[in-house]
Order: sequence, then C-alpha cells, then structure tokens
Amino acid sequence: MEKKDINALTKENVIDLIGNQWMLITAGDKDKFNTMTASWGGVGFLWNKPVAFIFVRPERYTHEFIDSNERLTLSFFCESQRKALQICGSKSGRDCDKVSLAGLHPEQLADGVVTFSEARLTLVCRKLFRSDMSEADFLDKTVAEKWYNDKPGGGWHTVYVVEIEDVYEQ
Repeated sequence: MEKKDINALTKENVIDLIGNQWMLITAGDKDKFNTMTASWGGVGFLWNKPVAFIFVRPERYTHEFIDSNERLTLSFFCESQRKALQICGSKSGRDCDKVSLAGLHPEQLADGVVTFSEARLTLVCRKLFRSDMSEADFLDKTVAEKWYNDKPGGGWHTVYVVEIEDVYEQ
C-alpha cells in the first residue's frame, strides 16, 4: 500500500463508499485484532480536523477492540470482495477466524494498525470522541422505533468520531 495525502479522499463519493460499498472497521494489532463490516458512518471536517464517524453496537466483538486501542482502520474494497465483506459482517471473531474464512490477508501498517492487502483504500484513524446512544437522544422518535426498539439482539450504537491521520491506496 502506498501512503497518500488526505486529499486522495476528494475523488471518492464517501456516501456511496460507506453506504453502498461498505467498509471494514478494524482495531487491534497484528497479533490480536478484530474486524467488522459496516455501512453506517461518514467523513467530514470537525474540530479543524479531517474526521470519520462510525457506529458500532456494544455486542459486536470489534467494539471491545475499538475501546481498548487508540487507533483503528477503515478499509474499503472493490466489488470483487463483496463476499468477503458479507462474511466479515455475518460471522463473529469470537467464534471463528472470519478473516481466513473471508480469504483476506492482514497487513500491518507503520503505525501498528491492521488493514488488508486486498483493500483498495485504507484510512488510519485516531479516536477523538465516544458516546453511547440512547432513546432519549432521538428528536425523531420514529428513527429509534424503526432501528432499535423492535430489533432483538441489538443494543444502542456507540458513536465514535475519529481523526483521519493517514490514507493508503493500492
């Protein structure tokens, strides 16, 4: 992977990139990490920094890795890797080696964070903010009803705002 300037993101449609193409959120180091597929989040500018914001439910195994590490990666893939992303979104790293099942190859970057050699774009991020969502925070109660109240097995997401420190491309 080649390190790029943050401006490499300007050529991306980040709404499509996250919402439709999906991403892998990965935290930990090469010896112990976990990854998960996500399609909720965004990229922008906050506190005079380029940032991303991601949403992770506390019951996801990756959540504990995000909480216990300062940095994480957001990795994006070509459509040919869709099946790998489906596997990483439907299997738990607690129960199996989903990275191997998905046919992905972990790659440690200079910062010690993990991405995958198949990723076409990786954002290296440092956590800035964390907050647990609650029903009381919703101004539009229909959103809470649709996405949380009737969803068995799923808690309220934790919102993370992360500074984009580095960008790598294939």
